Amino acid sequence: MLNTFVAIDIETTGLSPERDKIIEIGALKVIDGKITQEFSELINPSIPISHRITSLTGITDKLLKDAPDIEKVLKEFLEFAGDLPVLGHNILFDYSFLKVNFSNLGILYERLGMDTLKLSRNLHNDLESKSLSSMCRYYGIYNAHAHRAFDDAKAAYELYYRLKNNFEQKVPEYFSEEPLIYKIKKREPITPRQKNYLNDLVKYHKIELIQPVEHMSKSEASRLIDKIILSNGRII
Repeated sequence: MLNTFVAIDIETTGLSPERDKIIEIGALKVIDGKITQEFSELINPSIPISHRITSLTGITDKLLKDAPDIEKVLKEFLEFAGDLPVLGHNILFDYSFLKVNFSNLGILYERLGMDTLKLSRNLHNDLESKSLSSMCRYYGIYNAHAHRAFDDAKAAYELYYRLKNNFEQKVPEYFSEEPLIYKIKKREPITPRQKNYLNDLVKYHKIELIQPVEHMSKSEASRLIDKIILSNGRII
């Protein structure tokens, strides 16, 4: 049964691992059921975050301004987590973002995992909602800051052990880690033509970009070009 793992949660700028950015990683290292280490880092995404994300998480552009970049935080997280299985509520969401961002750094990230959302769905047909907040209310788990990465990771850890204590003897097969499967969509880099045209647009309209042009994908560059032209017009 799974008793040694890393409980994780991330906050992001959106729902797409290929298009959106990680802005926070929170994690707890659990050895034989006990928390032994904690990890919590904000990440500067190099783009403004939406009002919707700020409203949901409380994370603002100001908070992220001096935060480290994704490469630094991911390398620290990898050292912290090692090759331990990962646990979280809807873990495939967090895992997909981590896998894509590790891949962008040339690092293969393959882990086994445990999903407390899947557990909740399998074990609690009596409950209408199996969201993390709903399950915390049901089990009396106090989550001081919902939708912040570390607090949600800790809540998932506590939920796992509530479920484990209540159901493991009845259905022990539910409490073993499983392979996590996420196929990364190919990320094409910005083309030289896009790069030149985007640089010309930015210069012409006197726009200051937060994300360096060189770091954009082909699709990101295309969306930004369309957005600039729609808002400011073409180069005359």
